[in-house]
Amino acid sequence: MERNLKNVLVISFGFLLLFTAYAGLQSLQSSLHSEEGLGVASLSVLYAALILSSMFLPPILIKKLGCKWTIAGSMCCYITFSLGNFYASWYTLIPTSVILGLGGAPLWSAKCTYLTIAGNSYAEKAGKNGKDVINQYFGVFFLIFQSAGIWGNLISSLIFSQASNNVEISEESLACCGAYDCMTDTTNTTGSAELSNSIIYTLLGIYTASGVLAVLLIVMFLDQIKSDQAEAEKEILETPSFWSTFLATFKHLKDKRQCLLIPLTMYSGFEQGFLSGDYTKTYVTCALGIHYVGYVMICFSAVNSLCSLLFGKISQFTGRKVLFALATVTNTACIIALLLWKPHPKQLAVFFVFPALWGLSDAVWQTQTNGLYGVLFEKHTEAAFANYRLWESCGFVIAFGYSTKLQVYIKLYILLSVLVLSMVTYGAVEYLEAKRSRGTPAGTKKENVGPLTQETHM
Repeated sequence: MERNLKNVLVISFGFLLLFTAYAGLQSLQSSLHSEEGLGVASLSVLYAALILSSMFLPPILIKKLGCKWTIAGSMCCYITFSLGNFYASWYTLIPTSVILGLGGAPLWSAKCTYLTIAGNSYAEKAGKNGKDVINQYFGVFFLIFQSAGIWGNLISSLIFSQASNNVEISEESLACCGAYDCMTDTTNTTGSAELSNSIIYTLLGIYTASGVLAVLLIVMFLDQIKSDQAEAEKEILETPSFWSTFLATFKHLKDKRQCLLIPLTMYSGFEQGFLSGDYTKTYVTCALGIHYVGYVMICFSAVNSLCSLLFGKISQFTGRKVLFALATVTNTACIIALLLWKPHPKQLAVFFVFPALWGLSDAVWQTQTNGLYGVLFEKHTEAAFANYRLWESCGFVIAFGYSTKLQVYIKLYILLSVLVLSMVTYGAVEYLEAKRSRGTPAGTKKENVGPLTQETHM
Protein backbone atom coordinates (compact mmCIF):
# COMPACT_ATOMS: atom_id res chain seq x y z
CA MET A 1 0.00 0.00 0.00
CA GLU A 2 1.22 3.50 -0.85
CA ARG A 3 2.61 5.08 2.33
CA ASN A 4 0.63 8.32 2.19
CA LEU A 5 -2.63 6.40 1.72
CA LYS A 6 -1.75 4.16 4.68
CA ASN A 7 -1.33 7.23 6.87
CA VAL A 8 -4.63 8.68 5.63
CA LEU A 9 -6.34 5.42 6.64
CA VAL A 10 -4.68 5.39 10.08
CA ILE A 11 -5.87 8.95 10.77
CA SER A 12 -9.32 8.13 9.41
CA PHE A 13 -9.80 5.05 11.60
CA GLY A 14 -8.37 6.88 14.61
CA PHE A 15 -10.98 9.60 14.16
CA LEU A 16 -13.61 6.90 13.59
CA LEU A 17 -12.95 5.36 17.00
CA LEU A 18 -12.71 8.73 18.77
CA PHE A 19 -15.87 10.18 17.24
CA THR A 20 -17.83 6.97 17.68
CA ALA A 21 -17.89 8.12 21.29
CA TYR A 22 -18.19 11.87 20.74
CA ALA A 23 -20.85 11.71 18.01
CA GLY A 24 -23.04 9.51 20.18
CA LEU A 25 -22.63 11.77 23.19
CA GLN A 26 -23.23 14.97 21.24
CA SER A 27 -26.47 13.63 19.76
CA LEU A 28 -27.75 12.75 23.23
CA GLN A 29 -26.69 15.84 25.22
CA SER A 30 -29.84 17.90 24.65
CA SER A 31 -32.11 14.92 25.44
CA LEU A 32 -30.12 13.16 28.17
CA HIS A 33 -29.17 16.26 30.19
CA SER A 34 -32.17 18.54 29.63
CA GLU A 35 -32.37 19.84 33.22
CA GLU A 36 -31.73 23.58 33.18
CA GLY A 37 -30.32 23.18 29.67
CA LEU A 38 -27.14 21.47 30.96
CA GLY A 39 -26.65 19.40 27.79
CA VAL A 40 -26.73 22.23 25.27
CA ALA A 41 -24.88 24.51 27.72
CA SER A 42 -21.99 22.02 27.82
CA LEU A 43 -21.90 21.94 24.01
CA SER A 44 -21.93 25.73 23.80
CA VAL A 45 -19.05 25.96 26.32
CA LEU A 46 -17.22 23.25 24.40
CA TYR A 47 -17.25 25.21 21.16
CA ALA A 48 -16.48 28.49 22.94
CA ALA A 49 -13.33 26.84 24.30
CA LEU A 50 -12.63 25.61 20.77
CA ILE A 51 -12.70 29.23 19.57
CA LEU A 52 -10.13 30.26 22.20
CA SER A 53 -8.01 27.25 21.32
CA SER A 54 -8.20 28.14 17.63
CA MET A 55 -6.53 31.45 18.29
CA PHE A 56 -3.21 30.23 19.63
CA LEU A 57 -2.84 26.54 20.58
CA PRO A 58 -2.58 24.70 17.22
CA PRO A 59 0.49 26.39 15.75
CA ILE A 60 2.37 26.10 19.03
CA LEU A 61 1.58 22.40 19.45
CA ILE A 62 2.11 21.50 15.79
CA LYS A 63 5.48 23.26 15.70
CA LYS A 64 6.62 21.74 19.00
CA LEU A 65 5.13 18.25 18.74
CA GLY A 66 4.47 17.72 15.04
CA CYS A 67 1.14 16.62 13.55
CA LYS A 68 1.25 13.06 14.90
CA TRP A 69 1.73 13.85 18.58
CA THR A 70 -0.61 16.83 18.40
CA ILE A 71 -3.34 14.47 17.16
CA ALA A 72 -2.61 11.88 19.88
CA GLY A 73 -2.53 14.42 22.71
CA SER A 74 -5.68 16.18 21.55
CA MET A 75 -7.55 12.87 21.41
CA CYS A 76 -6.91 12.44 25.13
CA CYS A 77 -8.88 15.66 25.73
CA TYR A 78 -11.92 14.06 24.08
CA ILE A 79 -11.72 11.09 26.43
CA THR A 80 -12.15 13.40 29.45
CA PHE A 81 -15.57 14.46 28.13
CA SER A 82 -16.74 10.83 28.16
CA LEU A 83 -15.47 10.55 31.74
CA GLY A 84 -17.31 13.77 32.71
CA ASN A 85 -20.60 12.26 31.55
CA PHE A 86 -20.32 9.46 34.12
CA TYR A 87 -21.59 11.92 36.71
CA ALA A 88 -23.25 14.69 34.74
CA SER A 89 -23.44 18.00 36.60
CA TRP A 90 -22.37 21.58 36.07
CA TYR A 91 -19.17 20.76 37.98
CA THR A 92 -18.17 17.84 35.75
CA LEU A 93 -19.57 18.49 32.27
CA ILE A 94 -18.54 22.14 31.97
CA PRO A 95 -14.83 21.65 32.90
CA THR A 96 -14.50 18.56 30.69
CA SER A 97 -16.24 20.45 27.87
CA VAL A 98 -13.57 23.15 28.20
CA ILE A 99 -10.79 20.53 28.05
CA LEU A 100 -12.32 18.93 24.95
CA GLY A 101 -12.67 22.34 23.31
CA LEU A 102 -9.04 23.19 23.96
CA GLY A 103 -7.97 19.90 22.37
CA GLY A 104 -10.38 20.11 19.45
CA ALA A 105 -8.69 22.89 17.50
CA PRO A 106 -5.18 21.34 17.47
CA LEU A 107 -6.70 17.96 16.58
CA TRP A 108 -8.52 19.17 13.49
CA SER A 109 -5.79 21.57 12.43
CA ALA A 110 -3.12 18.87 12.60
CA LYS A 111 -5.37 16.50 10.65
CA CYS A 112 -6.06 19.05 7.89
CA THR A 113 -2.38 20.00 7.64
CA TYR A 114 -1.31 16.35 7.55
CA LEU A 115 -3.76 15.42 4.77
CA THR A 116 -2.93 18.49 2.70
CA ILE A 117 0.83 17.89 2.87
CA ALA A 118 0.36 14.16 2.22
CA GLY A 119 -1.86 14.88 -0.78
CA ASN A 120 0.56 17.31 -2.36
CA SER A 121 3.51 15.02 -1.62
CA TYR A 122 1.87 12.12 -3.47
CA ALA A 123 0.69 14.38 -6.33
CA GLU A 124 4.24 15.62 -6.87
CA LYS A 125 5.61 12.07 -7.07
CA ALA A 126 2.79 10.75 -9.27
CA GLY A 127 2.58 13.78 -11.55
CA LYS A 128 -1.07 14.41 -10.62
CA ASN A 129 -3.07 17.54 -9.89
CA GLY A 130 -2.50 18.50 -6.24
CA LYS A 131 -6.04 19.73 -5.54
CA ASP A 132 -7.56 16.54 -6.98
CA VAL A 133 -5.47 14.31 -4.70
CA ILE A 134 -6.29 16.51 -1.70
CA ASN A 135 -10.02 16.26 -2.49
CA GLN A 136 -9.73 12.48 -2.79
CA TYR A 137 -7.87 12.22 0.53
CA PHE A 138 -10.50 14.35 2.25
CA GLY A 139 -13.18 12.21 0.59
CA VAL A 140 -11.63 8.99 1.96
CA PHE A 141 -11.23 10.59 5.38
CA PHE A 142 -14.83 11.78 5.59
CA LEU A 143 -16.17 8.47 4.26
CA ILE A 144 -14.62 6.68 7.23
CA PHE A 145 -14.95 9.52 9.74
CA GLN A 146 -18.64 10.24 9.13
CA SER A 147 -19.46 6.58 9.70
CA ALA A 148 -18.50 7.20 13.35
CA GLY A 149 -21.99 8.57 13.80
CA ILE A 150 -23.39 5.25 12.64
CA TRP A 151 -21.53 3.19 15.24
CA GLY A 152 -21.81 5.68 18.09
CA ASN A 153 -25.55 6.15 17.63
CA LEU A 154 -26.16 2.45 16.99
CA ILE A 155 -24.52 1.62 20.31
CA SER A 156 -26.66 4.17 22.19
CA SER A 157 -29.93 3.13 20.54
CA LEU A 158 -29.38 -0.59 21.09
CA ILE A 159 -28.59 -0.02 24.76
CA PHE A 160 -31.41 2.47 25.36
CA SER A 161 -34.03 0.45 23.49
CA GLN A 162 -33.51 -2.45 25.90
CA ALA A 163 -34.33 -0.20 28.85
CA SER A 164 -37.02 1.91 27.22
CA ASN A 165 -40.70 1.48 27.97
CA ASN A 166 -42.82 2.30 24.96
CA VAL A 167 -45.14 4.87 26.51
CA GLU A 168 -48.07 6.19 24.46
CA ILE A 169 -47.51 9.89 23.79
CA SER A 170 -50.62 12.04 24.14
CA GLU A 171 -51.82 14.38 21.40
CA GLU A 172 -51.35 17.22 23.89
CA SER A 173 -47.66 16.41 24.21
CA LEU A 174 -47.28 16.00 20.45
CA ALA A 175 -48.66 19.52 19.97
CA CYS A 176 -45.50 20.78 21.67
CA CYS A 177 -43.22 19.00 19.18
CA GLY A 178 -41.75 20.48 16.01
CA ALA A 179 -41.11 24.03 14.80
CA TYR A 180 -43.62 25.62 17.16
CA ASP A 181 -42.44 23.88 20.30
CA CYS A 182 -43.71 24.88 23.75
CA MET A 183 -40.25 25.76 25.15
CA THR A 184 -40.67 23.40 28.15
CA ASP A 185 -38.69 20.39 29.35
CA THR A 186 -41.87 18.27 29.26
CA THR A 187 -41.33 17.74 25.54
CA ASN A 188 -38.07 16.06 26.33
CA THR A 189 -38.88 13.49 28.97
CA THR A 190 -40.07 10.64 26.76
CA GLY A 191 -37.99 7.66 27.76
CA SER A 192 -35.05 9.66 29.09
CA ALA A 193 -36.27 9.65 32.70
CA GLU A 194 -36.58 5.87 32.59
CA LEU A 195 -32.87 5.22 32.09
CA SER A 196 -31.00 3.66 35.01
CA ASN A 197 -27.46 4.57 35.99
CA SER A 198 -26.21 1.12 35.04
CA ILE A 199 -27.47 1.57 31.46
CA ILE A 200 -25.81 4.97 31.17
CA TYR A 201 -22.55 3.70 32.72
CA THR A 202 -22.45 0.79 30.26
CA LEU A 203 -22.79 3.20 27.35
CA LEU A 204 -20.13 5.57 28.70
CA GLY A 205 -17.73 2.69 29.39
CA ILE A 206 -17.93 1.60 25.75
CA TYR A 207 -17.42 5.17 24.55
CA THR A 208 -14.38 5.69 26.82
CA ALA A 209 -12.75 2.45 25.63
CA SER A 210 -13.28 3.52 22.01
CA GLY A 211 -11.42 6.79 22.67
CA VAL A 212 -8.49 4.97 24.30
CA LEU A 213 -8.20 2.66 21.27
CA ALA A 214 -8.08 5.71 18.99
CA VAL A 215 -5.06 7.12 20.84
CA LEU A 216 -3.24 3.78 20.72
CA LEU A 217 -3.85 3.48 16.95
CA ILE A 218 -2.34 6.90 16.24
CA VAL A 219 0.64 6.38 18.56
CA MET A 220 1.52 2.96 17.15
CA PHE A 221 0.82 3.25 13.42
CA LEU A 222 0.84 6.88 12.20
CA ASP A 223 4.10 8.07 10.61
CA GLN A 224 5.43 11.48 11.56
CA ILE A 225 4.95 13.66 8.49
CA LYS A 226 8.06 14.01 6.38
CA SER A 227 7.91 16.88 3.95
CA ASP A 228 10.63 18.80 2.15
CA GLN A 229 8.48 21.90 2.60
CA ALA A 230 8.18 21.34 6.34
CA GLU A 231 11.92 20.71 6.67
CA ALA A 232 12.74 23.83 4.69
CA GLU A 233 10.42 25.82 6.92
CA LYS A 234 12.16 24.62 10.06
CA GLU A 235 15.51 25.71 8.69
CA ILE A 236 14.36 29.15 7.54
CA LEU A 237 11.96 30.23 10.25
CA GLU A 238 12.65 30.86 13.89
CA THR A 239 10.06 29.79 16.40
CA PRO A 240 7.48 32.60 16.43
CA SER A 241 6.73 34.50 19.60
CA PHE A 242 3.51 33.82 21.44
CA TRP A 243 1.88 37.05 20.28
CA SER A 244 2.89 36.63 16.65
CA THR A 245 1.42 33.13 16.79
CA PHE A 246 -1.71 34.44 18.50
CA LEU A 247 -2.23 37.11 15.86
CA ALA A 248 -1.45 34.97 12.84
CA THR A 249 -5.01 33.68 12.53
CA PHE A 250 -6.33 37.22 12.41
CA LYS A 251 -3.59 38.38 10.04
CA HIS A 252 -4.95 35.85 7.59
CA LEU A 253 -8.20 37.86 7.55
CA LYS A 254 -6.35 40.42 5.42
CA ASP A 255 -7.12 38.04 2.58
CA LYS A 256 -10.49 39.17 1.19
CA ARG A 257 -11.38 35.61 0.21
CA GLN A 258 -11.02 34.44 3.81
CA CYS A 259 -13.39 37.14 5.02
CA LEU A 260 -15.95 36.23 2.37
CA LEU A 261 -15.82 32.57 3.42
CA ILE A 262 -16.73 33.34 7.06
CA PRO A 263 -20.54 33.05 6.58
CA LEU A 264 -20.18 29.72 4.74
CA THR A 265 -17.86 28.38 7.44
CA MET A 266 -20.17 29.54 10.24
CA TYR A 267 -23.15 27.97 8.46
CA SER A 268 -21.44 24.58 8.79
CA GLY A 269 -21.63 25.04 12.58
CA PHE A 270 -25.21 26.34 12.48
CA GLU A 271 -26.59 23.43 10.46
CA GLN A 272 -24.76 20.73 12.44
CA GLY A 273 -25.77 22.39 15.71
CA PHE A 274 -29.44 22.47 14.66
CA LEU A 275 -29.54 18.80 13.73
CA SER A 276 -27.80 17.49 16.86
CA GLY A 277 -29.28 20.00 19.33
CA ASP A 278 -32.77 20.85 18.09
CA TYR A 279 -33.95 18.21 15.63
CA THR A 280 -33.04 15.36 17.96
CA LYS A 281 -34.83 17.00 20.90
CA THR A 282 -37.93 18.76 19.57
CA TYR A 283 -38.75 16.39 16.73
CA VAL A 284 -37.33 12.93 17.52
CA THR A 285 -37.19 12.64 21.33
CA CYS A 286 -40.39 14.63 21.71
CA ALA A 287 -42.51 12.55 19.32
CA LEU A 288 -40.80 9.14 19.34
CA GLY A 289 -38.60 8.82 22.44
CA ILE A 290 -34.89 9.08 23.21
CA HIS A 291 -34.18 5.53 21.97
CA TYR A 292 -34.96 6.69 18.42
CA VAL A 293 -32.33 9.46 18.45
CA GLY A 294 -29.54 7.04 17.61
CA TYR A 295 -31.39 5.40 14.74
CA VAL A 296 -32.27 8.76 13.17
CA MET A 297 -28.68 9.99 13.47
CA ILE A 298 -27.43 6.72 11.95
CA CYS A 299 -29.44 7.59 8.85
CA PHE A 300 -27.75 11.00 8.76
CA SER A 301 -24.27 9.54 9.24
CA ALA A 302 -24.71 6.76 6.67
CA VAL A 303 -25.83 9.11 3.91
CA ASN A 304 -23.19 11.64 4.93
CA SER A 305 -20.45 9.02 4.80
CA LEU A 306 -21.37 7.66 1.35
CA CYS A 307 -21.91 11.09 -0.17
CA SER A 308 -18.58 12.32 1.21
CA LEU A 309 -16.73 9.68 -0.78
CA LEU A 310 -18.89 10.30 -3.85
CA PHE A 311 -18.51 14.07 -3.83
CA GLY A 312 -14.77 13.83 -3.15
CA LYS A 313 -14.42 11.83 -6.37
CA ILE A 314 -16.87 13.59 -8.70
CA SER A 315 -15.86 17.13 -7.73
CA GLN A 316 -13.03 16.98 -10.28
CA PHE A 317 -15.64 16.39 -13.00
CA THR A 318 -18.54 18.57 -11.84
CA GLY A 319 -16.58 21.33 -10.12
CA ARG A 320 -17.38 22.53 -6.62
CA LYS A 321 -19.98 25.11 -7.73
CA VAL A 322 -22.45 22.44 -8.85
CA LEU A 323 -22.10 20.59 -5.54
CA PHE A 324 -22.55 23.75 -3.48
CA ALA A 325 -25.71 24.51 -5.48
CA LEU A 326 -27.04 20.99 -4.80
CA ALA A 327 -26.42 21.36 -1.05
CA THR A 328 -28.08 24.79 -0.98
CA VAL A 329 -31.26 23.60 -2.71
CA THR A 330 -31.48 20.48 -0.53
CA ASN A 331 -30.95 22.34 2.76
CA THR A 332 -33.40 25.09 1.80
CA ALA A 333 -36.10 22.52 0.99
CA CYS A 334 -35.51 20.77 4.34
CA ILE A 335 -35.75 24.00 6.33
CA ILE A 336 -39.03 25.02 4.67
CA ALA A 337 -40.47 21.52 5.17
CA LEU A 338 -39.48 21.49 8.86
CA LEU A 339 -41.31 24.78 9.32
CA LEU A 340 -44.50 23.24 7.95
CA TRP A 341 -44.34 19.69 9.33
CA LYS A 342 -46.01 18.61 12.58
CA PRO A 343 -44.16 15.46 13.76
CA HIS A 344 -46.30 12.45 14.66
CA PRO A 345 -45.30 8.85 15.52
CA LYS A 346 -47.50 7.55 12.68
CA GLN A 347 -45.20 9.30 10.17
CA LEU A 348 -42.14 7.30 11.22
CA ALA A 349 -40.46 7.33 7.78
CA VAL A 350 -40.49 11.13 7.64
CA PHE A 351 -38.27 11.33 10.73
CA PHE A 352 -35.56 9.58 8.67
CA VAL A 353 -36.04 11.53 5.43
CA PHE A 354 -34.85 14.80 6.95
CA PRO A 355 -31.54 13.53 8.39
CA ALA A 356 -30.88 11.67 5.11
CA LEU A 357 -31.23 14.86 3.06
CA TRP A 358 -29.32 16.79 5.75
CA GLY A 359 -26.51 14.23 5.48
CA LEU A 360 -26.30 14.75 1.72
CA SER A 361 -25.96 18.51 2.18
CA ASP A 362 -23.51 18.24 5.07
CA ALA A 363 -21.27 15.98 2.96
CA VAL A 364 -20.88 18.87 0.52
CA TRP A 365 -20.29 21.45 3.25
CA GLN A 366 -17.58 19.29 4.83
CA THR A 367 -15.63 17.88 1.87
CA GLN A 368 -15.88 20.85 -0.45
CA THR A 369 -15.29 23.58 2.13
CA ASN A 370 -12.26 21.75 3.54
CA GLY A 371 -10.94 21.22 0.03
CA LEU A 372 -11.69 24.84 -0.90
CA TYR A 373 -9.59 26.11 2.01
CA GLY A 374 -6.72 23.80 1.04
CA VAL A 375 -6.75 24.98 -2.58
CA LEU A 376 -7.36 28.72 -2.09
CA PHE A 377 -4.82 29.14 0.71
CA GLU A 378 -2.24 26.56 -0.33
CA LYS A 379 0.71 28.63 0.93
CA HIS A 380 -0.85 29.32 4.33
CA THR A 381 -2.67 26.10 5.14
CA GLU A 382 -2.33 26.24 8.93
CA ALA A 383 -3.58 29.83 9.17
CA ALA A 384 -6.45 29.03 6.81
CA PHE A 385 -7.56 25.88 8.60
CA ALA A 386 -7.29 27.76 11.90
CA ASN A 387 -9.82 30.24 10.57
CA TYR A 388 -11.99 27.41 9.29
CA ARG A 389 -12.28 25.81 12.71
CA LEU A 390 -12.57 29.20 14.44
CA TRP A 391 -15.57 30.37 12.43
CA GLU A 392 -17.25 26.98 12.32
CA SER A 393 -16.99 26.92 16.12
CA CYS A 394 -18.62 30.36 16.28
CA GLY A 395 -21.56 28.88 14.40
CA PHE A 396 -21.80 26.03 16.92
CA VAL A 397 -21.58 28.37 19.94
CA ILE A 398 -24.33 30.62 18.62
CA ALA A 399 -26.57 27.68 17.64
CA PHE A 400 -26.21 25.95 21.01
CA GLY A 401 -26.22 29.25 22.89
CA TYR A 402 -29.70 30.26 21.79
CA SER A 403 -30.99 26.66 21.73
CA THR A 404 -32.96 26.95 24.99
CA LYS A 405 -33.97 30.59 24.44
CA LEU A 406 -35.74 30.58 21.07
CA GLN A 407 -38.52 28.54 19.52
CA VAL A 408 -37.47 26.18 16.76
CA TYR A 409 -39.21 28.09 13.96
CA ILE A 410 -37.11 31.17 14.76
CA LYS A 411 -33.94 29.04 14.62
CA LEU A 412 -35.01 27.71 11.22
CA TYR A 413 -35.47 31.25 9.87
CA ILE A 414 -32.01 32.16 11.20
CA LEU A 415 -30.57 29.05 9.55
CA LEU A 416 -32.17 29.96 6.22
CA SER A 417 -30.89 33.55 6.41
CA VAL A 418 -27.31 32.44 7.12
CA LEU A 419 -27.50 29.95 4.22
CA VAL A 420 -28.58 32.65 1.77
CA LEU A 421 -25.83 35.00 2.97
CA SER A 422 -23.29 32.15 2.71
CA MET A 423 -24.11 31.51 -0.94
CA VAL A 424 -23.88 35.20 -1.82
CA THR A 425 -20.42 35.56 -0.27
CA TYR A 426 -19.28 32.20 -1.68
CA GLY A 427 -20.32 33.41 -5.13
CA ALA A 428 -18.14 36.48 -4.58
CA VAL A 429 -15.16 34.19 -3.78
CA GLU A 430 -15.68 32.24 -7.01
CA TYR A 431 -15.89 35.51 -8.93
CA LEU A 432 -12.61 36.73 -7.40
CA GLU A 433 -10.93 33.39 -8.19
CA ALA A 434 -12.14 33.45 -11.80
CA LYS A 435 -10.88 37.01 -12.16
CA ARG A 436 -7.57 36.05 -10.57
CA SER A 437 -7.14 33.02 -12.86
CA ARG A 438 -7.71 35.11 -15.98
CA GLY A 439 -4.95 37.43 -14.82
CA THR A 440 -2.45 34.59 -14.12
CA PRO A 441 -0.05 33.76 -17.01
CA ALA A 442 -0.30 30.14 -18.19
CA GLY A 443 2.06 27.77 -16.40
CA THR A 444 2.78 30.05 -13.45
CA LYS A 445 0.10 28.82 -11.07
CA LYS A 446 1.35 26.22 -8.60
CA GLU A 447 -0.89 23.37 -7.57
CA ASN A 448 1.12 22.07 -4.62
CA VAL A 449 1.18 23.55 -1.17
CA GLY A 450 4.13 25.85 -0.77
CA PRO A 451 6.17 26.46 2.38
CA LEU A 452 3.93 26.98 5.40
CA THR A 453 5.11 30.52 5.97
CA GLN A 454 2.36 31.35 8.45
CA GLU A 455 1.72 28.84 11.17
CA THR A 456 -1.60 29.44 12.77
CA HIS A 457 -4.43 27.19 13.60
CA MET A 458 -7.73 26.43 15.10
